[in-house]
Amino acid sequence: MPAPANDAPLEIRGSVIVRNTVLNLTGLALPVIVGVLTIPLTIRLMGTDRFGILSLAWVVFGYFSYLDLGLGMATTRFVADALGKRDMEQIPRYFWTTATFQFLMGCLGALALSLSAPYLVDHILNIPADFVRESKTTFYLLAASLPPVLVSASFRGALEARQRFDLVNLIKIPSSILNYGLPPFGAALGLKLPGIVLLLIATRLLTLLVLAVLCFRVFPDLRRRFVFQGKALKPVLHYGIWVMVSNALGPILVYLDRFLIGTLLTVTAVSYYTAPYEAVMRLGIVPYSLLMTLFPMFSALEGGGEEARRRVFFRQSVKFLLVSMGFVAVLLIFYAGDIIRIYLGADFVLNSTLVFQIIAVGFTLNALAIVPYGFLQGIGRSDLVAKFYMAELVLYVPLVLFLIRRWGIAGAALGWTIRAGGDMILMFIASKKLGKMDFASMLEGGTKPAALWLAALSIAAFALKRIPWGGVIFAAVLLASIAVLWRFVFGPEEKSWVSSGVRRIKARVTR
Repeated sequence: MPAPANDAPLEIRGSVIVRNTVLNLTGLALPVIVGVLTIPLTIRLMGTDRFGILSLAWVVFGYFSYLDLGLGMATTRFVADALGKRDMEQIPRYFWTTATFQFLMGCLGALALSLSAPYLVDHILNIPADFVRESKTTFYLLAASLPPVLVSASFRGALEARQRFDLVNLIKIPSSILNYGLPPFGAALGLKLPGIVLLLIATRLLTLLVLAVLCFRVFPDLRRRFVFQGKALKPVLHYGIWVMVSNALGPILVYLDRFLIGTLLTVTAVSYYTAPYEAVMRLGIVPYSLLMTLFPMFSALEGGGEEARRRVFFRQSVKFLLVSMGFVAVLLIFYAGDIIRIYLGADFVLNSTLVFQIIAVGFTLNALAIVPYGFLQGIGRSDLVAKFYMAELVLYVPLVLFLIRRWGIAGAALGWTIRAGGDMILMFIASKKLGKMDFASMLEGGTKPAALWLAALSIAAFALKRIPWGGVIFAAVLLASIAVLWRFVFGPEEKSWVSSGVRRIKARVTR
């Protein structure tokens, strides 16, 4: 693999965004598939108790990982900004400052987890007596792995800043697959929890080593210049801590409704709500894959002062999500009963169909918010995102309480969708004010025809849903509408991306 020069121009083109998004989608989807296939085997080989203990240990470890303080994302932001400015002297300064601080925080977290392990095992987690000793050893081993895990985020963040998602996913995919595959392998060999965790830690250490080697090849100056500057730590920490606040509030906004349903209604109601919610939100890997690509790109364009290109990529990304996720939402909304019957069973059709449909609307709004979210994070306004989440939480709690009492789990879904819509509006307004994103210009370049196409598709689905052979006719309408998309929605540049992608696939198939 060639070692590109540190000062080589950063390649930011639409085709690169498409390629990186596909790479990220692959990197997210493959491990999930492996996990779904291996978890039943893991439970059978490890036993229910050991698997439960390992799951709890990873949850606790995840909370200690918040000691990252958002610095992995901060590394991406500041390195990409330096690349956009062509200020290569700043890259070692920001990289080594964040990596060193992450290592120190990892050591602090390792000490805290080690000291708290006996109390967690003996008093908090209700571990069976036969597993107490190996559970404590497991926590000690996980604690020791915390520093390299946190430092890995800086190396990965630097590669993402350079748009090297090919290298990131080359490492991420096998590493994530091993994370699911090693526990059943270790259990088959007769290993107990500490032995299985050692295998997992070895994988993480190897991941760090490979990340470091590749990062030093992409950024040769990092090998030659170790720079730690307290002055550089202040802006990085300011950015990263707000990212951490957002990351902490995000899961609360996502999972709070389930706890309220369990409190106000029944545990059964939680099941009828959670199953359709999770089924819809699994599709979120598509917009999230785009977010991973857009965030460093917006940071680099901000650093380079390229406002016009920034607006173009912003508009194209919104249009892509409007077409792709909007189309998915139409299918989910108008064919909800059939999908639920196949996926969850007849019992859920009666209780969960309306929830499924409402969540599908919220999912689309949430997907569209990905673009301004990535933009705000990219231009360094992580504080705004966190403040929006704080305000939403204050308003969301009384709203969802009222709606659950009024309409049960459908009310919970409506509350979540209203919050998703409000969040999207806030993100777009902030992007308009801070990034000079003109909403009128956003309707250019095929976005308005895309919205009209989606509206027409919704009307067709509604009209054809209850007539004989309606599904077949709708499929024909959908195929015919692709020609409309190609003619009126996609521009010449976007058509060339699709054509070149098809040519690459054909070349690989026929090779």
